[in-house]
Amino acid sequence: MNNFWTRTLVGIVFLAVMVFGLIWDRTLFGALFAVILWVALQEFYSMALGSRFLFQQKLGLVTGALAFLLVASHFFYGWSLGWLVLPLLCLLLIPVTSLFLPSREGFGDLTYIYAGLLYIALPISLSPMLVMDGEVYDGWLLLSFFILIWVSDVGAYCVGSILGRRPDARKLAPSISPNKSWWGFAGGLVFCVAAAIGLHFLTWLPYSLVHCIVIGLIIAVAGTCGDLFESMWKRHFGVKDSGKCIPGHGGMLDRFDSSLVAIPMACIYLTLIELI
Repeated sequence: MNNFWTRTLVGIVFLAVMVFGLIWDRTLFGALFAVILWVALQEFYSMALGSRFLFQQKLGLVTGALAFLLVASHFFYGWSLGWLVLPLLCLLLIPVTSLFLPSREGFGDLTYIYAGLLYIALPISLSPMLVMDGEVYDGWLLLSFFILIWVSDVGAYCVGSILGRRPDARKLAPSISPNKSWWGFAGGLVFCVAAAIGLHFLTWLPYSLVHCIVIGLIIAVAGTCGDLFESMWKRHFGVKDSGKCIPGHGGMLDRFDSSLVAIPMACIYLTLIELI
């Protein structure tokens, strides 16, 4: 099977899993996003550290996974936030165990463990707040955010493929991602805002039209920044993809790089205007 059909079929399955995982129920959401967090964080650690500091990598993975599961349990089932001392304990064990390393070579690279937790685990761990309406599970808002990201990606790809390859087309960030153009960025922006307007009229985004347009702009811009940020990491570590767990699409981090920046930025906006 050629790469096009592999990408297409895997993409359809990926979308189906994401949609059902977001709207079905809290348990399925928790299981899905725990896997996403674990695999994406593992990919980041593998890129950054390889086989070095394996025990500390495991502590980082357990810290991130525990933080997500305990935050989810608080919002889903009313568990006390006091249980968050468990991931905090794992986090504190990282510097403690580093004292017993057989070699201090590359010691500064241990900071990548904390970088991964801030970059990947923190935004995913806060996602359960977005899927609860009081005591009722409601994943439609988070699904809407993902739809905007996906539509922005499609718009950027389509417009960039048509206009971004012209000889006079200006590149968006040639030193980071040579294939991205300003045409593609503009296409993603227009598609994303149009999708936000559509979701407003479908009532999936339960805000005024002006706020929905702003959300579309924020997600398009922040999503592009998230994509480029991950590209910087990959270029820094000299890898093409973060992993190979999604055939034809690379790794888990490759699929969620935009959302790690775009969704928190949209939530910050909605929090500042007191809509969530």
